Amino acid sequence: MKPLRKIQPGQTKALAYCRVSSDRQREEGHGLDSQEYRCRQYALAKGYHVEAVFPDDVSGGGDFMNRPGMVALLAYLDAHPHENYVVIFDDLKRYARDVEFHLKLRREMIARGATRECLNFNFEDSPEGKFFETIVAAQGELEREQNSRQVRQKQRACVESGYYIFAPVRGYKFVKREDGGKMLAPDPQTAHIVKEGLEGYASGRFQTAVELKKFFDQHPVMSGSQGGKGVAVQSVHNMLKNPLYAGRITIKKYGLKLHPGKHKPLISFETWRKIQDRCDGRSNAPMRKDLREDFPLRGAVCCADCDKPLSAAWSKGRSVYYAYYACYNKQCASYRKSIRKEKIEGEFETLLKDLRPTPSLFELARAMFTDLWDMRLRLLKNNTGDIKEELARIDRKIGRLAFRIVQTDNEAVIAAYEAEIEKLDEKRILLAEKAAKDGGAPMNFEESFRTAMDFLANPWKLWASDLFEHKRMVLRLAFSSRLCYCREGGFRTAGTAEPFRVLGLFDATKSKMVEGVGFEPTYAKRPDLQFRSFQFMSLRFKAFIKTALSVCHKVWKNNQHIFGLDALVSSAVSKSNNR
Repeated sequence: MKPLRKIQPGQTKALAYCRVSSDRQREEGHGLDSQEYRCRQYALAKGYHVEAVFPDDVSGGGDFMNRPGMVALLAYLDAHPHENYVVIFDDLKRYARDVEFHLKLRREMIARGATRECLNFNFEDSPEGKFFETIVAAQGELEREQNSRQVRQKQRACVESGYYIFAPVRGYKFVKREDGGKMLAPDPQTAHIVKEGLEGYASGRFQTAVELKKFFDQHPVMSGSQGGKGVAVQSVHNMLKNPLYAGRITIKKYGLKLHPGKHKPLISFETWRKIQDRCDGRSNAPMRKDLREDFPLRGAVCCADCDKPLSAAWSKGRSVYYAYYACYNKQCASYRKSIRKEKIEGEFETLLKDLRPTPSLFELARAMFTDLWDMRLRLLKNNTGDIKEELARIDRKIGRLAFRIVQTDNEAVIAAYEAEIEKLDEKRILLAEKAAKDGGAPMNFEESFRTAMDFLANPWKLWASDLFEHKRMVLRLAFSSRLCYCREGGFRTAGTAEPFRVLGLFDATKSKMVEGVGFEPTYAKRPDLQFRSFQFMSLRFKAFIKTALSVCHKVWKNNQHIFGLDALVSSAVSKSNNR
């Protein structure tokens, strides 16, 4: 409400109401200021004193009680029951564009003793005047609904053409197209962060949405309109479910599901599909809220006496604070018996350094995997024809299912067919993406697994990083289960991850030949047994490498970097053991 100058004696008191339907109308000069000026000029010509102006910037359809300006105007009339105000409108369409609420608002004004006046319409209190007013109000409602239908049709046409038109999601922004429209494009400030986060969740780097939120919160640019509060957990869940990041548009009200978009995807559809499998699969335990950079081993090391995770805290001495790990299980014999932070973390670093394979063995493994990788890439060139045949089979199957839908009236059967078509459509998208990827320039072994091999060569380097996230990553990648720690004896035998276990298996510096004396027959006197032993080890390693070849292709397509190597080795060892 805008109060104006004081009233002159004998002047009629008036109130002005102005309304625009959008922010654009208000900002471009087609709205509130121009309407107020015309209302004031009208009042000046009539000799009225405009006591207050009530603006609105909402749609004229629907209940007028949802318009703050109109609610304030009616409240102002209620606050001055003995005044007979004239309420001025610039246009009848500014009054209301819905017949039902137009008539209701007319009754509300009359009940408060207000007289309505409009710059381009003459209100008459006669049967003919009321009839004509209703016709004009109906015309306004018709125009509003026609405009709304036209907007919806244009929006649907844009979306069906592959252009997303609604509010851009994190990682994207709108840019102008050559034809004057707008389309999504990766935001240079946030796109790489979103891409890293989504791919990290797909590969297992981030176990939960809360961990992904913490990663996003490390980048202030991701907060956006949150005012520095970080990304909400629900927003992270929405990002994980949104196929827009994979170049696909899903809008239920338009009946569109995984419709191809014209914008550049941040992740592959295969990666997005993995995210959905993780979201729809088993539920992971939420990230511990008490994780702190001061105690990276908290929750990852358990007590040897009760097998419960150790907690950690700072303890205040006379003048300084001391850091301790301890077991807080009341039924445990080691309850609240503290372990100095320097002691347990120092022993852990020693354990981590012992995982490092010898340089000669590591270089041998690198060379063998590089040769296998290059060999597999050469074989991939022959897959294009097979993929095309599979795509043709899927198209034929979808066609048959669509024909069956037309032939049946059973809703349950139709729903089952539609669900099957959706699955086939997703499979078709994956195959088409795979064919395009196979046709492109393949990555070599160093590009695909540089980070993984660096970690495998010396996991302690990643642990020595200043980033708390890297320390937690080491615990997940280097060990297959929680570490067990005894206050007197230190760490128990740790269950290492598959790559370290396999490299340790073939590390000659960590193996010794059993003495032959005392066995029947004497091992030292049987060169054939020695040869068979070495032959068995070499055959097992050969089977491991040969099987690794069959899974290299899968890992390359997953492109999981650190986690891909673990999958490669696990698969290879599993199959080689069966042989």
